[in-house]
Amino acid sequence: MRKMTGLRLAALATAALATAALAMLSGCARQSPGAPGAAASGAPATPSTAPLRIGLVAKSLGNGFFDAVHKGGDEAARELGGVQIIFTGPTTPTAEGQIEVLDALIAQHVDAIAVSANDPDALVPTLRKAMQRGIKVLSYDSAVAPEGRIVHLAPSSDPLIGDTCLQLAAAAAPKGQGQAAILSATPTSTNQNAWIGAMQAAAPRYPALKIIATVYGDDLSDKSYRETVALLKRYPDLAVIIAPTSVGIVAAAKAVEDEHLTGKVYVTGLGLPSEMAGHVHAGSVKSFAIWNPIDLGYSVVQLAVQLVHGARGGPGATLSIGRMGQVTFDAAGSGPMGKPFTYDAANVAQFAAVF
Repeated sequence: MRKMTGLRLAALATAALATAALAMLSGCARQSPGAPGAAASGAPATPSTAPLRIGLVAKSLGNGFFDAVHKGGDEAARELGGVQIIFTGPTTPTAEGQIEVLDALIAQHVDAIAVSANDPDALVPTLRKAMQRGIKVLSYDSAVAPEGRIVHLAPSSDPLIGDTCLQLAAAAAPKGQGQAAILSATPTSTNQNAWIGAMQAAAPRYPALKIIATVYGDDLSDKSYRETVALLKRYPDLAVIIAPTSVGIVAAAKAVEDEHLTGKVYVTGLGLPSEMAGHVHAGSVKSFAIWNPIDLGYSVVQLAVQLVHGARGGPGATLSIGRMGQVTFDAAGSGPMGKPFTYDAANVAQFAAVF
C-alpha cells in the first residue's frame, strides 16, 4: 500500500511540473510583442498583455505643428492596435530640454523613441544609451546624426523644399525680383540648415531674387517677431521674407501687418494652414507650403512599430508607412515621406479646418 502511494505521489509531482512548465511557456508567449515576419509586412502584431509604448518627442510643447504630429501618431496607434503614444517634449526648443525628456522615456523602458531633434549631435549619447537598452530609436522632421538612430523620416527632400521656398518667394515678389531674407529657427536646427543650404543651391535658378540676410528667431514667437521687425527696418527695400518654420512664418506675417507693410513686403515659407489662413486673407502672405504633419506623425509611428517588431531599418531598406505608401532610406538611413504642398487663398480655408 505504501509503495503504491509513493508511485502516485511521483506521478502527481511529474504532472504538476509539466503543468507549471506549460503555464510558463504560455505566459511567455502572451508577453511577446509579436512575430517579426508579420510586422515587417505591415500586418498588426499578435496582441500582447501590454501595449507597445512609443515615445513621440517634439522640439517643444505648445507648437501647432507638433500637436498635429501627435494627432497623426494617435491615428496610427488606433489603426495598428496595441500601441500607446507617449507624446512629450521640452517647454522650450533646446537640446538640454530634450535630453531630460529622453532620459525620462528611457527610465520608463519604452519600446521606441521617435524624436525631432533640436540639435543633431547633442542627443546622440543619450539615444545611444537608449539603443543599448533595446529601445528602437528613429528621428523625424529634424534629423539626429546617424550614429544616434536607426532611421530618419524626412518630411520631404531637402532640394525640393529649398526650391519650393524660392519658387514661392519669386511668385510673391513684384515681377519675381527683389531682395529676400530668411527667418530661420535655431542656428543648430538640422532641417532648417539643410533647407537653407538647398535654397542657396537653388538660387542660380532665380537670379532676380537676391537673398541678403539670414536671421534666427529660435522658434519662439516673440523673438521671431522682433527679428522680423529688425529686418524690415534694416532693409527698406526688402520684398520677401522666407520663414521655413511654422512658428517664424506666423510671427513674420504679423510683424509685416503691424508695421503697415502689407502689399509691400510678403512672407512665405513653411506653415500650418490653420495658423496662416488669416494672414493669407490679410494679404501679408500670398502662398506658403507644408507637408501634412498629421501624415508625418502617422508615418513615423508606423515605422517605429515595425522596427520594434523586428523589421530591418537603415541604409537601403524599404518599409511601409501605411496609407502613405513606402519609404526607401538612403546611405545615411534617411528617407523622404513626400513633397510639400502649396496653400493659397483658393484652398487654405479648406485645409485650415484639418490642421
